[in-house]
Amino acid sequence: MTLKNQSRLGFGTKILNHKTNEIGLLIYTWDNTFADGDVPFATCVDKNGKRYNIEMDNISPIED
Repeated sequence: MTLKNQSRLGFGTKILNHKTNEIGLLIYTWDNTFADGDVPFATCVDKNGKRYNIEMDNISPIED
């Protein structure tokens, strides 16, 4: 797994994790390089402060 095109542009954006239906915060986005191509990923934190990586397709930004 290689971090590629890391960006902190959306740092602090409130997101909804569609896998767990929980709200979290976006830390940064990046491309995960696999043998067959690049997959966009995000590193986020949940409400307990635990950091996790998730595919960008599984999250969406929410507004207050």
